[in-house]
Amino acid sequence: MKIVLAYSGGLDTSVICRWLQETYNAEVVTFTADIGQGEEVEPARAKAEAMGVREIYIEDLTEDFVANYVFPMFRANTIYEGEYLLGTSIARPLIARRMVEIARETGAVAVAHGATGKGNDQVRFEIGAYALDPDIKVIAPWREWDLLSREALMDFCEKHQIPVDYKRGDKSPYSMDANLLHISYEGGILEDPAAIANDPDMWRWTVAPEEAPDEAELIELTYESGDPVALNGETLSPAQMLRTLNELGGKHGVGRSDIVENRFVGMKSRGCYETPGGTILLKGHRAMESLTLDREVGHLKDELMPRYAKLIYNGYWWAPERNVLQALIDESQKPVNGTVTLKLYKGSVAVVGRSSQTDSLYDADVVTFEDDQGAYDQRDATGFIKLNALRLRLGAKKGRRYS
Repeated sequence: MKIVLAYSGGLDTSVICRWLQETYNAEVVTFTADIGQGEEVEPARAKAEAMGVREIYIEDLTEDFVANYVFPMFRANTIYEGEYLLGTSIARPLIARRMVEIARETGAVAVAHGATGKGNDQVRFEIGAYALDPDIKVIAPWREWDLLSREALMDFCEKHQIPVDYKRGDKSPYSMDANLLHISYEGGILEDPAAIANDPDMWRWTVAPEEAPDEAELIELTYESGDPVALNGETLSPAQMLRTLNELGGKHGVGRSDIVENRFVGMKSRGCYETPGGTILLKGHRAMESLTLDREVGHLKDELMPRYAKLIYNGYWWAPERNVLQALIDESQKPVNGTVTLKLYKGSVAVVGRSSQTDSLYDADVVTFEDDQGAYDQRDATGFIKLNALRLRLGAKKGRRYS
């Protein structure tokens, strides 16, 4: 039996690798994805080799991640429960896709992951895998084994002579997940939703807003069909764009959030997030749309966005309804072309200008407070108002009052 394991080289996945080898008498294929988490992934190769793994996949997927997952999501201005920019959620369908592809390439019959039985990631990985290969077997060790503590994992490592970068007594106070879009923090004092997250050692990407530069910085984003393609006139690849915006936003304290969210599995969870580049992208994209999108198209997108966000959060990226929504969203983005000027200052992102030479629906002749030279007949508003008030007037005549 051959199993593809999503492998980081850390304590958990090293134990899982050996556990799969022994429990299933399996040959394990490891897959390590670089999606911009900011850590070297190559050391995972030596660790996998030490575990007797013969087929080792280590891949840089940063461009694929941003171009084909992050950017399509941002075309919808996607945000979950009003605050969460879905940094962890949007990375899972890419990892699930590559795991299934590698399983096909290597002849593996199963895939395995290190997500726990309490979180959303188990759902995202597995729903994605089943959508892409309905016959794949999915193994979730945390739902099967009895190694329920760090001490138990360390005992397993010592018994099986597994080399890991971990010392007894050392324990990070936070559970962290990072990729090119964000870094998240859970656990420790954050499990108390009333505790103030003021640990300066926790935040890794952004300075505190009060410590950010006293001088604001202006940046200009150029959009084509809803995607940012240039920063301050310089053309950048999707991954380069997000990486640079992360640096700019982090310098100015942009993108911190502290959220209590509703997990798909039913519980509420408190987490802190840093999404500097994503916060800038969301602000810039909405500004570009405000100038170029038809009113009803924009409002329709706003109505559909929460449904789209929930699909991504709950792991349904590969579902047919997400594909249908994506087609509508992508069609709407054809006229979203132009530039947006943004001001970064002490944790905030402000739109200070926007323009489109080809697709702007803004007509200065119509909107002006000065003489519009007949571009708009204000008398037309009389009939418009009376028609829209007709049902209210009829109701009032029948004595219906709503206050």
